[in-house]
Amino acid sequence: MHLSQSRLTHIDYINIHCLQPSNGFREERDTFGPIQVPADKLWGAQTQRSLQNFEIGGERERMPEPIIRAFGVLKKCAAKVNMEYGLDPAIGKAIMQAAQEVADGMLNEHFPLVIWQTGSGTQSNMNANEVIANRAAEILGHKRGEKYVHPNDHVNRSQSSNDTFPTVMHIASAMEINSRLLPNLKTLYATVHTKSIEFKDIVKIGRTHTQDATPLTLGQEFSGYSTQLQYGIDRVTCTLPRMYQLAQGGTAVGTGLNTKKGFDAKIAQAVAEETRLPFVTAENKFEALAAHDAFVECSGALNTIATSLMKIANDIRFLGSGPRCGLGELTLPENEPGSSIMPGKVNPTQCEALTMVCAQVMGNHVALTVGGSNGHFELNVFKPMIASNLLHSVRLLGDASASFEKNCVKGIQANKERISKLLHELMNPDGFFFCRPFSVTNARDIPESQNWV
Repeated sequence: MHLSQSRLTHIDYINIHCLQPSNGFREERDTFGPIQVPADKLWGAQTQRSLQNFEIGGERERMPEPIIRAFGVLKKCAAKVNMEYGLDPAIGKAIMQAAQEVADGMLNEHFPLVIWQTGSGTQSNMNANEVIANRAAEILGHKRGEKYVHPNDHVNRSQSSNDTFPTVMHIASAMEINSRLLPNLKTLYATVHTKSIEFKDIVKIGRTHTQDATPLTLGQEFSGYSTQLQYGIDRVTCTLPRMYQLAQGGTAVGTGLNTKKGFDAKIAQAVAEETRLPFVTAENKFEALAAHDAFVECSGALNTIATSLMKIANDIRFLGSGPRCGLGELTLPENEPGSSIMPGKVNPTQCEALTMVCAQVMGNHVALTVGGSNGHFELNVFKPMIASNLLHSVRLLGDASASFEKNCVKGIQANKERISKLLHELMNPDGFFFCRPFSVTNARDIPESQNWV
């Protein structure tokens, strides 16, 4: 029997991927009592309860991998700092080793939870605590479920889900922006800028209101695109100082209850050293827990980039329309067949993919904005959705920018003959008032073989 992955329900996924390969079950306990957990999985009782309580969306709605990896980074740094405050060094080092495995993506199969859970991300924080605790116990020669390394008392020491989850939101987003989005946007900018120089001497007809206007160069037109991209890069970069502020140390409501003095600054420094990014402790922990304005701000910058890329992609595909009956001023790379019914047809597929990405990013921003506005009292409870949407937008824009640059922009050529033909058909040497009556009456009736020069 073959099951389509796209048709699997959430519980189907759990049964097929989590239960069948198991060698049985083990008993784990939490404050609600005992529960059976697949023996071959590292998670514990609270993760298992979340699997049973939130059967929403299936595998495609799982917590984004950058969040999981960020949990590994954070828990490793927390263990390092907690050893300074009295955590048993043997347990601390085992936690650090297990957390590094999470950060490296080695334990992804043990993080099955979806984003549609408690709005604080508590279940995912406990998923990380349980996985790291059981793995650390194994490293020390103990069995899963024994709680020789305790998920709360050891792995989550001096932490709360309320400050831990927003911290990993910031770590994951900053890392993805720096490693994926900005490099690809900068490459796209450089290629578009190169095209603006390449096309600097090609004079063409301009268009306003989609109607014929006065001339400019194709290079000038592309310089507008490159400047949009440069401004977009600047906008995202300007949001990073707020993204580098970490909530860790605020614990439950921002007061720092149950943590050591100086823990917040030490853990921010440890995360900065681990990631090589300039993370600092948040200036105000109450804001860091109750609001996610930094994410709304960053998503707004991504929304602006999507707006720019939508305009650029549309211009390029319209300028490349044809090949016989369109504008035909640009020749776009031919990457694949475009029709199952019309032989030889090639479509501007990279432009189409990019515009769909832009539409999705705009939708993500709307949902994220709603989430950001719902920080009631001391805690925003839309955290998983906010994080997921921002990371989705970052991933889509980064990947789409790379694809568009490689498979479209780099290979764009100017159709000089067509550009010249259109330009000379529309030239007007006789002045506005002399030509206006003629143009209003007859411009649309001029045979293509004639011109005004």
